[in-house]
Amino acid sequence: MGTPSAIDMRARGLRLYHVHQEHPLAVALLAELAIDHSIRYGDTAGAIHRRLRDCPATDFAAPDGDLLVLVDHGGPVAGGGFRRGDATTAELKRVWTAREHRRAGLATRVLAELEAEMIRLGYRRVAATVGDRQPEARALYTAAEFAEVASGIARLCRFEKDLGTGARPLGTQSGAAVEVLDRRPG
Repeated sequence: MGTPSAIDMRARGLRLYHVHQEHPLAVALLAELAIDHSIRYGDTAGAIHRRLRDCPATDFAAPDGDLLVLVDHGGPVAGGGFRRGDATTAELKRVWTAREHRRAGLATRVLAELEAEMIRLGYRRVAATVGDRQPEARALYTAAEFAEVASGIARLCRFEKDLGTGARPLGTQSGAAVEVLDRRPG
């Protein structure tokens, strides 16, 4: 498969990778997400990054979950993951787009790939919880036909969507390159 940078130098456009939480691309994505959350909510980026990394990697690995990173010029520009909520529901987590790449449809592309994988794994519903200082995430889920439901926890918004039997994911962009890198079983 080659290294991510070698693949990206040959490719035109963005590349999407399924990765393990310990893969360097995932580590970089989580570090950037931690910086974003520290700006929005306080606490240090280091403390937030530790909390993100403390979540078991197996939660975001097959057969129950996945972690995707969208790469441009060798670095992560967007990504996200999901883990099992219950027997029929996947829980979206860590959906992120780099500040300088927002409003370009990258989160929509990541969400489409995640939904396709959820459907492939047999999930019928998907849920997402976002903080009150993440208007981009709220807009993403609303545009993707998620319903906002009461979270029961202050400062959090919960969204849900039926994937259903034979549900179709959001349309993906043609020519999307998807590759699996370092996706180790738990």
